[in-house]
Amino acid sequence: MCGIVGYIGTKNCIPILIEGLKRLEYRGYDSAGIGVIKNGLCRVIKQKGKVVELENEVEKQNTSSTFGIAHTRWATHGVPNQINAHPHTDTEEKLFLVHNGIIENYTVLKKRLELDSYEFYSETDTEILVKLIESFLNKGNVLCKAVQYALNEVKGTYGIAVGYTDEPDKLIVAKKGSPLVIGIGDGENFIASDVNALIAHTSRVVYLEDGEMAEVYRDRFEAKTIEDEEIQKEIQEVTLALDEISKGDYDHFMLKEIMEQPLSVKNSFRGRLLFEEGSSKLGGLQGYEERIARSKRILICACGTSWHAALVGEYMIEQFAGIPTEVEYASEFRYRNPIVTPDDTCIFISQSGETADTLAAMKEAKRRGALVLGICNVVGSSIARESEAGVYIHAGPEIGVASTKAFTSQLVVLALITILIARRRQLSLIDGQEIIRELDLIPAKIEQILELNDEIKAIANEFTGAKNFLYLGRGYNFPVALEGALKLKEISYIHAEGYPAAEMKHGPIALIDDNMPSVFITPQDSVYDKVVSNIEEIKARSGKIIAIANMDDEKIGSLVEYTIRIPETIRMLMPILTSIPLQLLAYHIAVKKGLNVDQPRNLAKSVTVE
Repeated sequence: MCGIVGYIGTKNCIPILIEGLKRLEYRGYDSAGIGVIKNGLCRVIKQKGKVVELENEVEKQNTSSTFGIAHTRWATHGVPNQINAHPHTDTEEKLFLVHNGIIENYTVLKKRLELDSYEFYSETDTEILVKLIESFLNKGNVLCKAVQYALNEVKGTYGIAVGYTDEPDKLIVAKKGSPLVIGIGDGENFIASDVNALIAHTSRVVYLEDGEMAEVYRDRFEAKTIEDEEIQKEIQEVTLALDEISKGDYDHFMLKEIMEQPLSVKNSFRGRLLFEEGSSKLGGLQGYEERIARSKRILICACGTSWHAALVGEYMIEQFAGIPTEVEYASEFRYRNPIVTPDDTCIFISQSGETADTLAAMKEAKRRGALVLGICNVVGSSIARESEAGVYIHAGPEIGVASTKAFTSQLVVLALITILIARRRQLSLIDGQEIIRELDLIPAKIEQILELNDEIKAIANEFTGAKNFLYLGRGYNFPVALEGALKLKEISYIHAEGYPAAEMKHGPIALIDDNMPSVFITPQDSVYDKVVSNIEEIKARSGKIIAIANMDDEKIGSLVEYTIRIPETIRMLMPILTSIPLQLLAYHIAVKKGLNVDQPRNLAKSVTVE
């Protein structure tokens, strides 16, 4: 959450910083600010609202500089307003700082600083940090030492960038639990919380690890630990292309990303299908296959949409590999003293690879001796670096805050992992080959579903006035019901709940009337007749029903008002197909309501705070 971008070089940094903030705005859009050094003075401009508000104000003030840092905020401490926006400054406005993360002991630090006569004007934990650094500067320390001393007193997470008018030839960055990357240019350097902000200017980057910091100059950088030990950092090449993070001809990133799913899903299994062996090949798990297959238990941890993917993974692994599998909310995992042993394999799923709760849970599982695997989308992310082995989903950049293509790619990767270990245990060659063949056909079937876009849009237009929704599915499609409800909540602000269809009778049916639409996921599988019975129960209470059904289902059309027909596939892969109409349904309802689907209120793409 929140976005940081910075520049030091010979060019005017203002356009670079504004452009970078726009590319990071999906990480937070409550307020934005920019701080520069001009003629030996610090100048800070901050605005409530989106980056465009800051851009307009910066243009009015007609400022320029070759040194600056900027920030777009997702509010944690303090309401979204101009005072709480970053950068924050010291008493004399010589020191300025932007910060991602949370300072957990900020109240203790604030009281101590207040006793030393430091005054505070915002409600943020970040202002405490900048005043703490100031207190060490006032004791005669240079900037780097002052930052080190301050961070050694801080509890919590941070990704920071610091500028200081008395040392205008450098900016300081440091990281713990919140991502920071240095972009290497020619006579200029950049910093950011996400490579998306840098790729227009350089493909050469350096990722900071937790507990590391750097002094960044125009022509070099010097990396060290917070304890002041010098370290050597490897410069890496980023292959991300600029057009991958552009909307192109689409109105919204979310729609673009939904429509990209035939390609993103194919990229997730490209080169990984072994047709003759009826298995999969995952380079990131090479050497660990037998250990995973011998696991006494598999534990999958994730948050949000990734947690829903994990639930589908649980069904897959237990059905085909026969290994007991549990799914945990990463945010709860390390706070309940979980039983984890060296015989367990723990899989951690995160689209960004930076989810704070998931990263913390991963470290706890590793500490307890389990084999730790990561599934993520972002190359070089913290979870990718922290895990012992893992698999990239290769979905491509996902800018829309509500995850779509990352979810279906996560399902593909979970299927690939399932096949890999199941073939080493109990899955026959014939059954493995069938799964591989069906997986290879999924992109074409997604294309068929996307051709229903206008039809789904027409259905969505009928429900923009709804206040509540119920999503119902069974087996593999129960997690899809949860995910469909989440998508609607995230972008349309309509209250929605997902349930196993059979659980409807145990409470939720009390909500049903002619104003309460229900979405049923009803592929013709082993529980089809049971779900049809649930549909009859809703009909008897005047509920409106939207059904996701197979193309050749002749029965469903006579039972429900609205039917979205999709191709068939095997049960374990059906969630990849059934989730896509629900993405489009949520998207079109939100658009019809005039809402910002890419930047829904109160949300941010990468949740880097607990």
